[in-house]
Parts: sequence; structure tokens; C-alpha cells
Amino acid sequence: MFTAQNYVMASSLEEAYTLNQKKANAILSGGCFLRLSKKRIHTLIDLSALSLDQIEEFDEEFRIGAMVTLRDVETNDALRASFGDGFYEMVRHIVGVQFRNCATIGGSLAARFGFSDILTFLLALDCEVELAHAGRMPLCEYAAMKPDRDVLVYLYVKKNGRRAVYQTVRQTKTDIPVLACAVSVLNGEYRAVVGARPARAMAVSFDPVDPDWISKTVDAFSFGSNMRASEEYRRHLAVVLLTRAYNAIREG
Repeated sequence: MFTAQNYVMASSLEEAYTLNQKKANAILSGGCFLRLSKKRIHTLIDLSALSLDQIEEFDEEFRIGAMVTLRDVETNDALRASFGDGFYEMVRHIVGVQFRNCATIGGSLAARFGFSDILTFLLALDCEVELAHAGRMPLCEYAAMKPDRDVLVYLYVKKNGRRAVYQTVRQTKTDIPVLACAVSVLNGEYRAVVGARPARAMAVSFDPVDPDWISKTVDAFSFGSNMRASEEYRRHLAVVLLTRAYNAIREG
């Protein structure tokens, strides 16, 4: 369990950003994974007063605040209308409802966990993030960055008609994934994402017209071994899950 010497509820993004520049400080977010650490934090920064807990729909995109919970995106009717069961599938295996009522989108993305369901599915869509200092950038660019001291403010999800399917394998229902995969399509162009390799999720394009598309796609990813699965098993799972996701896309 972490300990914190001071607690500050930030009154502005500028205050939150300034406080977060000190390595001894930390942003609270949902605090679900932070509580598992043994960090000694000087100042804990709470973003709860910055109105970042809203899911807003515009003509071309959704804007999701960093303090929106995983349960919020799981049950949001507007997201379901635009993306089907994608957001529900993205989070439904994550521990339990009580946990998802606390864990936030911002905290999940900023941590850039290698096992992240959130990052894997969102990379299959066309997303951007907005940071307090660096401004807006593509999610794929943000995901590839090393963790820094900037503050993630919003996630933007484009409403461009892209369809996506999410697939995972887990040892138990609420465990972190052994492997996570997503496939999406827009205007006949396909994208495959593989996470929990056990490295961080990454995306590649593929052409299903090529009879060897699945082997070439899987070869574009690196896989490793850990206590949950071997490199060979993860590679085999990638073939199975990407094929299932692609077939689900074709079947509508």
C-alpha cells in the first residue's frame, strides 16, 4: 500500500501539471493499481474537481474525460450505439463492477500497462489523447512514449464508421489477459492490434486478400514468455484470436 504525505485536490489543470512535475508526487486517478504499490508519495494530486468525468458526444467524435470510470464507458448508451459491444467487451473482464466503478480511463491509459485491455481495443479505433502540456496527439503515438510527467486530460474517439472486434484469452475470468487482440476495418482497410504479448499493445495493417495474411500479421509482432504463458503459446493464440476477430468483422 502506498503512503502520501500531502493531498491536493487540484483547482486547475495548470496546478495539476505543475505539481506533477516533481517526481515525488503522483496523480491519484482511480487509485486502483496505485494502491498495490509501496510508493512513498510526497503529494497526491486529485483531478476530481476538474469536470473530467463526462462522456461528451459531438458530430465527429466522442470526448471522454480522464476521470471517466471504466464502468461509465461500459454502460454508456451513446458509445454502444456507435461501436456496438466494443467498449463493453473491452472492460467486462476487468476484476469486477466495484473495481470498474473506481478505475478511470485516464489512469488506465497513462499507465501504459503491457496487459491493458483498454489500450489494445482503443488502438483498433481512431483515437487521440489530449495532454495538459503537449496538447492533442494520436493515441498510437502516446502509447509508444515512455511515461512522463504530463497530465492526460481527454480521450477522443472518432465517429468515422470504423468497426472493431475485441478478443482475449485469460486463465480465469477476472485475471489479466494471457493475450489480447483486436481487429478493425474502415473503408476496406484492416488493422490488427495485439497486447499482453506480454509487452505493450501495438497495431499493424493487413490485407485479407493475401492468402498468407494471418501468418504475416502475426510475424509483425514480437512475443515473450512469463508466468502466464510461453512465447510459442502466445503466438498460437494470436493466430486463433485474430482469425476469430476478422471472421466476426466479416459476419457483421
